[in-house]
Amino acid sequence: MKKPILCLDFDGVIHSYTSGWQGASVVPDPPVDGAMSFIDRAIEDFDVHIYSSRSGQRGGIKAMKYWLAGHMKEYFGPDRVRWDDVVSEINWPKEKPPAMVSIDDRAITFMGEWPDVKLLLDFKPWNKR
Repeated sequence: MKKPILCLDFDGVIHSYTSGWQGASVVPDPPVDGAMSFIDRAIEDFDVHIYSSRSGQRGGIKAMKYWLAGHMKEYFGPDRVRWDDVVSEINWPKEKPPAMVSIDDRAITFMGEWPDVKLLLDFKPWNKR
């Protein structure tokens, strides 16, 4: 049976992004707490795709893959097979995939009613509140 797609944003969701944008190939900050364990668990039930504004930029996907592999190594410790298996199951699309569900720190769930534009102008992601 084919798994549904879960699309995860990178900056502010997986990568803590505390230093702000420094270029597509620069990923300087630690992961958001619980990100590695969440991804490890999510790949059991979802086809996990990591998509970011970095994805279409030179060096962006390579930098995200390298960063994720390093943090998965830390999370799993010496169990190389396990972290390598997790990292190899992640998809890195260059375009936003047709996901069943997405997790993004800069999105509002549409519930059938259009939000007030003022609400949008005042929007702050979770880590800036």
